[in-house]
Amino acid sequence: MGNLAEYLMEELECETVFKIPIRIPQIAAYADGIPVHESIVVTWIIMAVLILVSIILTRNLKVDHISKRQAVAELIVTKLTGMVEGMIGENGKAYVPWLTTVLLYIGVANAIGLFGMKAPTKDLNVTVALAAMSIILVEAAGIYQLGVKRWLHKFLEPVAVVLPINILELVTRPLSLCMRLFGNVLGAFVIMELIKFVVPVILPAVLCCYFDIFDGLLQAYVFVFLTSMYISEMLEVEEA
Repeated sequence: MGNLAEYLMEELECETVFKIPIRIPQIAAYADGIPVHESIVVTWIIMAVLILVSIILTRNLKVDHISKRQAVAELIVTKLTGMVEGMIGENGKAYVPWLTTVLLYIGVANAIGLFGMKAPTKDLNVTVALAAMSIILVEAAGIYQLGVKRWLHKFLEPVAVVLPINILELVTRPLSLCMRLFGNVLGAFVIMELIKFVVPVILPAVLCCYFDIFDGLLQAYVFVFLTSMYISEMLEVEEA
């Protein structure tokens, strides 16, 4: 069991792939250069694949007599944007491209373990960054829709005494998004490794497909759904 614990810690450790030769002596971690971790490299690979697939599917677009390639592209875009629009509503269409991109990235990142790569979402830094960007988008949407004055006044609603709680939400919301995504990915990984340790044949392959595909896509959906819900709350305040 000791060897298993060491193996799990080794697998969860985010290794440095290479260092950018820019030294910052004032920061100990950057004294020998800026480290580029495995999660960043895998993220670059995911971005490159998604961009390449997008370019291939969207070449020579036509209005009529479309190719099978264009039909596939239109089907993917329609289904994904329709799903996100269903979450956020008609008033939030401006935020659909961002949310769809996040949905695609997290879905692919969670499933990339099937190709022998370490999922970037196993790195807490990645999930923190995703949560931070989403909450910044939520608050930016609030400022854009309400204006700075009404956005600030929102922290005093419904009564001024709840101001500390409303301010605390600025921390708890991204923390919730971050830890939910990271915790579920981490939990699925630990369960899979324990199953491999106990039953090393057949069963792990079946459950790997479940955790890497179904559960991974589900976590992507939940992350985007919660972000959409937070944005919708801002839009409802503006309508009120």
